[in-house]
Amino acid sequence: MKEDRMEEGWFDLIAAPVPGRTQKPRQTGLTMVMDKGLGLSQTRELLELAAPYIDFIKLGFGTSVLYSPGLLREKIRLARDAGVHVYPGGTFLEIAVVQHKLEAYLEKVARLGYTYVEVSDGTISLDRARRDEAIRRARSLGLGVLAEVGKKDARDRVSLATIREEILADLAAGAEKVIIEGRESGQGVVIYDRRGKVRVAELEALVAGVPSAACLIWEAPQKHQQQELILRFGANVNLGNIPPGEVLALEALRRGLRGDTLRASLLGEGALAADGAPGSA
Repeated sequence: MKEDRMEEGWFDLIAAPVPGRTQKPRQTGLTMVMDKGLGLSQTRELLELAAPYIDFIKLGFGTSVLYSPGLLREKIRLARDAGVHVYPGGTFLEIAVVQHKLEAYLEKVARLGYTYVEVSDGTISLDRARRDEAIRRARSLGLGVLAEVGKKDARDRVSLATIREEILADLAAGAEKVIIEGRESGQGVVIYDRRGKVRVAELEALVAGVPSAACLIWEAPQKHQQQELILRFGANVNLGNIPPGEVLALEALRRGLRGDTLRASLLGEGALAADGAPGSA
């Protein structure tokens, strides 16, 4: 027997305390990582370590324009070769809209090899017809679409009723999932108060207005937010804006391999007591 022979997996010995974790390719339990400027070596290391646990990498904001063309293409290739979808941040699309370059922007996104695009209006105003046009045009170019709802600035806050309407309209137009805005801070936006605490009433009102929590991706950059959403919806809740260095920590949280969710699992608390599938709030 060779010494470098692959060891048996840990899960051949110890079962995950929270069962039912979905495997890739999956439609629930999605993890979206926010990349604010990883180099190629860092990207390779992230994918070598955690590709099985990452579904999407978002090159945040408008950072795509700051990469050299060759480096950007290589970064996209690395993600795709590892089985991870990659897309530019929604703010970049909003800039294209403001500059009347939406069509050219979408074509370039597809040409560069991105697999998805985010359609959002977190900073600008984008009417329904234009939003639908962006979603449908992206799909016609072979891109998957993640829509995003919610405003980044508290001064532009819109009602939950309006957000619910936008979610349903985005799904009807062809978006695969709808992201609930959380920003990179997770503070003072949509379901989070200024300290980052989850506003339970707002969360429950949003979920009550959609076909299933599985159609939503909650931006949850902070650990306590991830924990609360997992305890409420189960291990297979869709979470986004995860820092690259926190991917394994989040996966451990989903599987009950951290004290907080292990305790909940042992006590039969929350959605973790079921099979780990997203449920209703």
